[in-house]
Amino acid sequence: MKLDIKLLLGASAVALLSLGSTASAADCPRGDLDERFCDADGDLIADIPTDAAEQLDPDTLIFAYTPVEDPAVYKTAWSDFLEHLEAETGKDVVFFPVQNNAAQIEAMRSGRLHIAGFNTGSNPLAVNCAGFRPFTIMASKDGNFGYEMEIITYPGSGIEKVEDIKGKSLAFTSPTSNSGFKAPSAILKGDFDMLPERDFEPVFSGKHDNSILGVANKDYMAASIANSVKARMLSRDVIQDGDVVTIYKSQTFPTTGFGTVYNLKPELQEKIRNAFFNFEWEGTSLEAEFSKSNEGQFLEMTYQEFWEVIRKIDAANGVSYSCQ
Repeated sequence: MKLDIKLLLGASAVALLSLGSTASAADCPRGDLDERFCDADGDLIADIPTDAAEQLDPDTLIFAYTPVEDPAVYKTAWSDFLEHLEAETGKDVVFFPVQNNAAQIEAMRSGRLHIAGFNTGSNPLAVNCAGFRPFTIMASKDGNFGYEMEIITYPGSGIEKVEDIKGKSLAFTSPTSNSGFKAPSAILKGDFDMLPERDFEPVFSGKHDNSILGVANKDYMAASIANSVKARMLSRDVIQDGDVVTIYKSQTFPTTGFGTVYNLKPELQEKIRNAFFNFEWEGTSLEAEFSKSNEGQFLEMTYQEFWEVIRKIDAANGVSYSCQ
């Protein structure tokens, strides 16, 4: 399957993106990266431009968090961290409430988004097409990190195991989501010989909370979701224990990757990195929200290592990314 950015973003967005698509170098190693980028050090992410004229130093930094739920929830959750980020960088920071993964990727690719947390499945597209440079993920205080994909249903649905989904519908979130589409697609095909359209009807809810609430309210018979989102919804009493039943749980995947757009000035990127790693979580709005999924620190990581399993899932699904 070829996942084309044109399909994700729409024609008008692609027209906008093409305005800044000139290559930063005529000849440079880039692997799967878009032709605008170089990867001379082989770490699979875009290098910072060496020409100072190509580096950005905006007065206001724009931050966006992956739209796994209603963005209003996370504008409050991130408020204390963004104040800290302002203090560390000496710049104003604005929370950008994106509504979907495609809009978030388009915003960074077109230069309107500087710092972001992209969901697990969107990281490869953001890296290769938007120049995203991820460097950290959230982890528990003891260093554990990640989440699992779960396939859920509601009590009494008649679905007790994965094979029971045959002939029924299964809700995904969006094509760029790992747990909401990519991982379950690969697992259903590889482990259960089940394909969409042939064996079940695929539907798309847009976001994880939509899928979880849809199952809890019996609008969807089954859905593939990230259990970290489910845990936070349970903690906020959005759903109750017993509203949904898990019939499949995957291996652990890396969670949201945080980083910057490639062409911010190097010293600014370093200040942003430091802001993540020296942030004190205790008593903050960030801790209040993300402790619900047992997260309490930012852990340093590399895209090359931590996202290897996601790239393998993409390969198993036959996914390749076209950025033009």
